[in-house]
Amino acid sequence: MLVIGLTGGIGSGKSTVSELLARRGAVIVDADAIARQVVEPGEPAYQPVVDRFGSGVLAADGTIDRPALAALVFNDPAALTDLNAIVHPVVGAVIAERLKAEAETDHVVLLDVPLLVESGRGNMAAVLVVDCPEEAAVARAVARGLAEDDVRRRVAAQASRDERLSKADFVIDNSGSRAQLDAQVDKAWAWIENLRP
Repeated sequence: MLVIGLTGGIGSGKSTVSELLARRGAVIVDADAIARQVVEPGEPAYQPVVDRFGSGVLAADGTIDRPALAALVFNDPAALTDLNAIVHPVVGAVIAERLKAEAETDHVVLLDVPLLVESGRGNMAAVLVVDCPEEAAVARAVARGLAEDDVRRRVAAQASRDERLSKADFVIDNSGSRAQLDAQVDKAWAWIENLRP
């Protein structure tokens, strides 16, 4: 198993790059998807989140209302710290299980972690950063339906673009067209293949 970290700020195109690398053969372990899963009813982080934040973060069907929770925590650093303290250990345990399941394979495992720079690279062989100018990233996130002030709060809460780039072993520039991005991902995949033992 070869573990490669993948990160990028909100709106950078990290999810698209992850999908393109999966098509080339990477096994994706997506921390965001796991974080959404572990707060579903009956999952390990659901009740602790409800206990900490109250029924105001629940939708009519009893699931966590993610926009309501986000509005609460991205305006309150202490609340964000509390949420992370509940969710991150559970996500970490699921990631560890998935990596253990791949340990004896020769797969390229792409660990898609939005807060990779903030949390450290752990046992990763290398770090890929998806990058684009901040204003382009904000515009993309707003085009996906997020409120601009919410996006800017999330950008402010993440590592800066410069911090991410300083941790990169390989940078995928996503400031151009989809065809240009495909070409960048081809280069990244060739680079990853050369990292194999």
